[in-house]
Amino acid sequence: MARRPVAWVAAIVLFVEAIGIALLNWFLGVVVDRQDMSLAGLDSDMMSVSSKVGGLVFGLYFALCGVAALLVAVRDRAPGLFGRILLISAAVVHGLLGAFTVGLVGWGAFVFMMVALGLIVFTLLAFDRGAGPADAAPGDGVGGKDGNGGTDGGANGDTNGGTNGGTGGSPVTAPPTPSAS
Repeated sequence: MARRPVAWVAAIVLFVEAIGIALLNWFLGVVVDRQDMSLAGLDSDMMSVSSKVGGLVFGLYFALCGVAALLVAVRDRAPGLFGRILLISAAVVHGLLGAFTVGLVGWGAFVFMMVALGLIVFTLLAFDRGAGPADAAPGDGVGGKDGNGGTDGGANGDTNGGTNGGTGGSPVTAPPTPSAS
């Protein structure tokens, strides 16, 4: 199955982005520092340091997301709660960055952000957390299943709420009929 290679590629892309973001912001901080200009009265040293620190923090965030994707690829199972939160937030960040980069940088950057977004989303969706009642086999004790694996909710004349042939669940009783007093 192709889910492990996609998780590997997602991890590599996130690591490359971490390095790229950190270096880009570091470069911008150096440029601001050498310009020795202020923007609306802000100190250029403060802007330079802020750019460098922001780049390092954002780079570490992407590196941590890359570690989460790498653990998914190595273990071949879904990420834990913290890893899932990291990867979901990285997907949201990539969606927002893609929306901004299409106007500021161009379509090439937008395509890169959307490919990274797709890799992260595929990594999240390909590794299921576990089979729920909808994924269970028919007749395995899950209530609400009929003999064909679907739920018919009593549509085929049965009055027990869709356990037509299933082995689990409790029968549903009809509501009491009103009395003519």
